[in-house]
Amino acid sequence: MAIYAEVAGEGPELVLVHEGICDSRMWDELWEPWSRSRRLLRVDLRGFGRTPLEPGPFAHARDVIQVLEQHDFGPAALIGVSLGGRVALEVALARPELVSALVLVAPGLPGHEWSEQLRAQWSAEEAAFESGDLDAAVEVSLRTWVDGPGRSPDQVDPEVRASVAEMQRRAYELQAGVEEDEEELLVENLPQRLGEVRAPTLVIVGEEDQPDMHAIAKRLAAEIPGARLETIADTAHVPSMERPREFEALVLPFLEEAA
Repeated sequence: MAIYAEVAGEGPELVLVHEGICDSRMWDELWEPWSRSRRLLRVDLRGFGRTPLEPGPFAHARDVIQVLEQHDFGPAALIGVSLGGRVALEVALARPELVSALVLVAPGLPGHEWSEQLRAQWSAEEAAFESGDLDAAVEVSLRTWVDGPGRSPDQVDPEVRASVAEMQRRAYELQAGVEEDEEELLVENLPQRLGEVRAPTLVIVGEEDQPDMHAIAKRLAAEIPGARLETIADTAHVPSMERPREFEALVLPFLEEAA
């Protein structure tokens, strides 16, 4: 399986791992300016963007490690969002020599007891997807993650919604009809090993994100040694897209300090 990857720039190494409602295009606005002072790498995980999904078991974290090695990255700072945050955590624990710093944006965490509200939204999304109504599935995803529980669609930048909708629909199209694909965790006991993370860590969550993501962010900030928690106002699950300047203002100084 060839994992799509893109490299640009020169300088300290920085790897960008997208979230599960997006693909590597979520970094477009930051890509060019950040590449002026850093060597950047971004990927499309399996079943997203320009990387297909094939039947059989796989591990996103193993794929990312292989891409890092192929492009001679490491030690590098890793920024991962949601699914990508969980993958970045796995990489940091499985191959700590490859990771110089971690920025975890509303990261997922295996074993978290998801709320009934979020489970209901996932069920609605899955039902629409299984029925072939991708437009309806996309809208449920946008309402859940881009708008968040406290905002209506008209309170969110329509360009951000449209961009995420395009990426989410692409993921649905890649994943539809692929049977017996199964992601495996590279680090099985991830929640029990948070105290082993040695890379300097910044945890970020959008103020308008789901309560579950706030709970996970607080847990990670408490259990990862030395981790710091920051919140960005007026954004839910895509803060780097919806509030890029505020995101930069937190991330870039942290990376300088970590270096």
